[in-house]
Amino acid sequence: MSRQIDTLQVGLLAFPRVQQLDLTAPYEVFASADGMQVHVVAASLDPVASATGLVLMPTTTFSACPDLDVLCVPGGVGVNALMQDEATLAFVRRQGALARYVTSVCTGALVLGAAGLLEGRRATTHWAALDLLAAFGAVPVAERVVRDGNLVTGGGVTAGIDFALTLVAELMGRAEAERVQLALEYAPAPPFDAGTPRTAGADVLAAARGGLAASRAERERIVAAITGQVTGQVIGTVTDTPAP
Repeated sequence: MSRQIDTLQVGLLAFPRVQQLDLTAPYEVFASADGMQVHVVAASLDPVASATGLVLMPTTTFSACPDLDVLCVPGGVGVNALMQDEATLAFVRRQGALARYVTSVCTGALVLGAAGLLEGRRATTHWAALDLLAAFGAVPVAERVVRDGNLVTGGGVTAGIDFALTLVAELMGRAEAERVQLALEYAPAPPFDAGTPRTAGADVLAAARGGLAASRAERERIVAAITGQVTGQVIGTVTDTPAP
């Protein structure tokens, strides 16, 4: 299907156990910008339950989705299964070949990697999965937003807002991005300086690692199986925590 004239087509992938803020944060930014039509794309129109239980309603399917100007893959624990889902990977490859920008938030970058779209590219993801990007031939970069040509990747969860504002500025101009930022009153001032592994206390970091260890172990096995490489040799420090 062809793009609608004068309207940028943006597609956000929805899937079981998606991290809802990975999807809804950039959705809010894109939907608040002038000249963007935002689609929530899934394998079917059935409701999708996020990792934290919020139910999302897709607006289009893989087969009905128009050609996208911006393809965005969010993350979440559901990424583990998604990296092995050929229908999803085929959709990502097809739209990725046509899109003006191929993008991700959080561990959605791993899906781009599984689809073969990260080879030789600089990319970021949630801090707890950053090392896994190398298995897909990517160059991991520990930054909030990373751009490499038409590939734009955001870090973990809340970085989806920064990522989306960055892309709105690229597509619609800085003035529009700043208008959206002000309309959303996006002026972060977190109550605690615990948002990164560098600033979180040792006990907090250990608790995060322990709570997500099982998902991390599963993700290591999946990435190793996809890439045909030995777990531990390609992913670096195996004691790092899994990303959402």
